[in-house]
Amino acid sequence: MMHPDTKLAFINDSIGHGVIATKLIPAGTITWVLDNLDTEFTAMQFNALKAEQKKYLAIYSYRNAKGNYILCWDHSRFVNHSFNSNCLCTAYNFEIAIRDIQPGEQLTDDYGYLNVEEPFEPIPEVGERRLVKPDDLFHYHAEWDEKLNQVFPKIINLKQPLRSFFETNDWERLQKIAKGEYAMESILKNYYTTA
Repeated sequence: MMHPDTKLAFINDSIGHGVIATKLIPAGTITWVLDNLDTEFTAMQFNALKAEQKKYLAIYSYRNAKGNYILCWDHSRFVNHSFNSNCLCTAYNFEIAIRDIQPGEQLTDDYGYLNVEEPFEPIPEVGERRLVKPDDLFHYHAEWDEKLNQVFPKIINLKQPLRSFFETNDWERLQKIAKGEYAMESILKNYYTTA
């Protein structure tokens, strides 16, 4: 489930569509959470699909730590890649804004933590990285964990429109992590490898 203060919009001819903020989304806001309308496909189910279905799923899904394909039901599947993303995935099946996202700004993910199957070269950006690789999560998790640790404490001090998608026990645990009572699990928990 995507944050309600977002919408699907055409960005440009090179990028196509993306998800933009319709209001300010402060750093520490949960921007997406896995919900029971999202569909999970095992590798066996994926392989049984028709070629066009596989192509669609490969574009619009991500792979979880079990190697299953997750297809989000809403416009969250249109969140575009950026090496300087303003959202980060956590080990808890939700994403969080790692900096303030201004109205009209795209919400972006680093596809390096989505267990891509093949390397690809996205639109060039400022920075050293030029390719998104299947093992990026293994190599960059410490950097991403540091960014997550900086904003995790803000979770409990902000309005969280997606709060209702968390079970009570899960939300209580997140509050304890935000307060520093428990250590945050590493994003590396999401890493999938066939090896």
